[in-house]
Order: sequence, then C-alpha cells, then structure tokens
Amino acid sequence: MSRFEKERKRAKAQSVFLRTIVYIAVILTLSALAFVIAYILFKGIPNISLDLFSPEYTSENASVVPAIINTVTMTLISLLIAVPLGVFSAIYLVEYAKRGNKLVALVRTTAETLSGIPSIVYGLFGYLMFVVYFGWGYSMLAGALTLSIMILPVIMRTTEEALKSIPDTFREGSFGLGAGKLRTVFKIVLPSAIPGILAGVVLSVGRIVGETAALIYTAGTVAQIPDTVLRSGRTLSVHLYALWNEGLAQGKAYTSAVVLLIVVVGINALSAFIAKRLSREKV
Repeated sequence: MSRFEKERKRAKAQSVFLRTIVYIAVILTLSALAFVIAYILFKGIPNISLDLFSPEYTSENASVVPAIINTVTMTLISLLIAVPLGVFSAIYLVEYAKRGNKLVALVRTTAETLSGIPSIVYGLFGYLMFVVYFGWGYSMLAGALTLSIMILPVIMRTTEEALKSIPDTFREGSFGLGAGKLRTVFKIVLPSAIPGILAGVVLSVGRIVGETAALIYTAGTVAQIPDTVLRSGRTLSVHLYALWNEGLAQGKAYTSAVVLLIVVVGINALSAFIAKRLSREKV
C-alpha cells in the first residue's frame, strides 16, 4: 500500500470518528431537550382548566393571566431601556473609538465579565440600589432596570460583533459617494447589521422571560396586575417558582411551566419572523 493510500485511509477514519462524535452530541442534546419538554407537557397538560385563565388571581384558581401580562410588560420595559443603550454603546466602540484603544479593550473585558455574573448578584444589586436606596420598594420598574443592566452586556457584545462583520468596503463606498460618518453608520452599516442585532435581542428576551432570582429581590411576588410600574408584580417564572414553593398547587405549577414554554417559543418565533422580514426588506 502506497503512502498516499495510507494517508487517505487515515483521513477517512478521522472524518468518520469526528462525524460520529458530532452525531452523538446532537442526539444527546436533542434527547435531553425532548425529555424536558415532554415531561413538562405530560405533567402540565392534565391540569389545564378554564379557571387558570381567569382575569384575576386567587388562591383557588392560581390564574396565570396577571403573570403573562406582567411578563410582557417587564420584557418591553427592559428592552426599551437596554436596547438603545447597548446598540449605541456598540456603535461608539466599533465606529467612533480608535482601533486598539485601551478603553475599548477595558469596556469589552468588563462586558464579558458582567455577562457571566449569576443573576442573583444582579438581584441583590437591584434590591440595594432601586428598592432600598431609591426607596421604590418592590416594583416592576426596579425589576425592569435590574434586568436591563443584566442584559446590557449581551446586547452590546452581539451588536458589536454584528457591526464588525460588515465589510469596510461598505463604509469606503459610502464615503466615496460623499456621505458623512453619521449617514454612513445609520444608513449603510446599521441596517446591514440588523439581523445580528436582533439575534442578541432574542437571546435577551429569553433571559428576561426565564429570569427568577433577580426579580424576586426587585419586582416582588404580588400575583396581580399592578396599576403603575412602581407597584409589585410577578412574572411567569416567578409565578411558577411561588406556586411550587407554596406546595399547595404543584399541578398548576406544571401548567404554568407549559404556558411559560409556549410564551418563550411564541416570542422567539415572533422575533425570528421580524428579523426575517427586516432582512428581506434590506435586500
């Protein structure tokens, strides 16, 4: 057997080995995901009843409607605060700050560090800052501001990577046609980076909807729809946590998990649809 044949067989064996590992990893991941979803559906669907969707929460019906509305409200307020700050910060770092600037490197390192901090630490910070120092008490606004700080590094880093992926030829072409820096950034670069930016927003939405620890310390656990953002209100994940801890309606806790699963899938699907539409319009 020639040396070429031996090399070809060895490369083929390595390829088969790596492909097998990839297939096993995919099967294990999908199996774990399918098991979790099936377990939630199996436990939750039999407990679904009409009183679970009553407009007001009582200890008898354990309605999820206030929690759903609070979850949507919390998500919108958090995104309204965090998305502009994160996107404009990333624009400064990529488009206006000098490349190789030490301040930029420090900001990136800080953002990466903050993105890895456990959410309960953000909750304690939000409690001390907004609930105690500002005197707002447990409120939706305190929870939204805490979540905004928590997702800000994710939005900033994903936006930064999306902007960096735009080729410099786009900018050079715009400058060559006589456009200024501001027009180039907002008319050429930013629209081209929208799919990447929305990917970060989708990740942030998932984190907001599923967050519990940070909200228990800041937004509280009142199971009603607050009339102002300075009142306490519980989101779906906190509702699920409270039902399970109380031990009085564990079946409805599983049902809340089903609703939470549907809300997360729905929000992600809506975000993906919007990103797809914006990408088509850009093309």
